[in-house]
Amino acid sequence: MAAAHVLVWALCVLRLALAAVYFQEEFLDGERWRNRWVQSTNDSQFGHFRLSSGKFYGHKEKDKGLQTTQNGRFYAISARFKPFSNKGKTLVIQYTVKHEQKMDCGGGYIKVFPADVDQKSLNGKSQYYIMFGPDICGFDIKQVHVILHFKNQYHSNKKPIRCKVDGFTHLYTLILRPDLSYEVKIDGQAIESGSIEYDWHLTSLKKMEKSSAESEDREQGRDDKLQDWEKHFLDAGASKPSDWNSELDGDWQAPMLQKPPYQDGLKPEGIEKDVWLHQKMKNTNYLTEYDLSEFENIGAIGLELWQVRSGTIFDNFLITDDEEYAENFGKATWGETKGPEREMDDIQAKEELKRAREEDEEELLMAKFDGNENVFKRFHRRNEL
Repeated sequence: MAAAHVLVWALCVLRLALAAVYFQEEFLDGERWRNRWVQSTNDSQFGHFRLSSGKFYGHKEKDKGLQTTQNGRFYAISARFKPFSNKGKTLVIQYTVKHEQKMDCGGGYIKVFPADVDQKSLNGKSQYYIMFGPDICGFDIKQVHVILHFKNQYHSNKKPIRCKVDGFTHLYTLILRPDLSYEVKIDGQAIESGSIEYDWHLTSLKKMEKSSAESEDREQGRDDKLQDWEKHFLDAGASKPSDWNSELDGDWQAPMLQKPPYQDGLKPEGIEKDVWLHQKMKNTNYLTEYDLSEFENIGAIGLELWQVRSGTIFDNFLITDDEEYAENFGKATWGETKGPEREMDDIQAKEELKRAREEDEEELLMAKFDGNENVFKRFHRRNEL
């Protein structure tokens, strides 16, 4: 039994060792993060980030992340890493976000960029591969964006995915698999999943690719159909007569068992529908051959967003090809501090409530004292008269 446990443990360690971690950022080295992250200078009015764990946290150092600091600003910052392609591999994107200012309107999403993105000029028009994360504005917009760049267009998930709207830290995970399945998790729990081909707004692309595929298959079908149909009625058991002279009589062809139901260029009856159905079935992958979830030159991750009220903290960034590694990383970071964070917030809330009551009691006491003093003054004046 002990040997079996050791074997399982060894296999888990080996799997984690084989996981490809393309990017991982926890901001555990103080201000050195500025050597890895580049603030865009495209606009002098862009807001600035600072390293902070916020007003309440689970661990003062581990919970430090990039915090927006200025109200009513656009933000643009990014970090580069060694370029890679996720072709044929699972892609997992994960991070934590905390709207401790109780977000009223603003983004909390991240973007994954091509390796050739200009970090210094990063802005809302910079091309990205993936946009993922929460977006909140008023009562109407409280959603998780999952936008993919495909064939020079951006395509969003058509399923409504609701985001968290409280002031605590939450773990967001996006998984894109080679079989075109996907999964969105919040705090380690799957909240949406399905097929990229069916759950994204790809109608125009499907029509375009389907039309092209159908046209090619129709032409090919027309070229082959007549010959295939006629061969179906040739007498396979017949043999060329001994007195057949190919030079005089031409090439010998087996006689027909039954005359085809068409002549002189007319279409064979009853076959068009069946042949076309067969051709359509051959092309069910007319869209997937373009690899909707594959990106050739991933090389940067960043924040490009707008916030009315600042204070959001971004932390624990991860890009990997291993779902288990991402799950364990989430447990080791957000999983360890989520409980203490809520406890600290609860303690602060109780302290604030206590202070508010004490202030109210003090005001009432002062008002009572002022009232008694006024009564005493009026009584004193009456005696003097």
